[in-house]
Amino acid sequence: MSDEPGREIGTAAPAARPGLAGPRRSVALDSAEALRLLGSVSVGRIVFTRCALPTVRPVNHVLDGGGIVIRTHEGAALTLHTQDADARDVVVAYEADAIDPETHLGWCVVVTGFARLVTDARELARYRAMLHPWVQQTMDYAVRISPDLITGIRLTVPDETTV
Repeated sequence: MSDEPGREIGTAAPAARPGLAGPRRSVALDSAEALRLLGSVSVGRIVFTRCALPTVRPVNHVLDGGGIVIRTHEGAALTLHTQDADARDVVVAYEADAIDPETHLGWCVVVTGFARLVTDARELARYRAMLHPWVQQTMDYAVRISPDLITGIRLTVPDETTV
């Protein structure tokens, strides 16, 4: 039995490889840089509530006019949640990152904002052309997230002079 998958209790953890991750410095990003980095990747995680509990789903996205757009399908929890909200926006968080698994260098961006189902037929058609889902399922809906709070960090090697 073990706390780590594939490792028995009482066995030593694998030795760290020299030169790999140690403590990292976290540097705050301004919102413009955070959005630029978010636009450099295509996959993130949408966080919303379902039955009053947090729910997280991996999705692909595109930035459009300062908003984040994802495609979804008819039975998806997020689709149903935004439909149930009627004309109200749904509070969500969206996270994306690019952190090297060996060096632990990279960045992480979190956007908190309001999601709304896209209902305009022309806008929906445009998003269908711009954003191609990476799951094999019909995605006839789109959700647009309007950012309200944009935060991000860059993980860097600590400056030797500040140690």
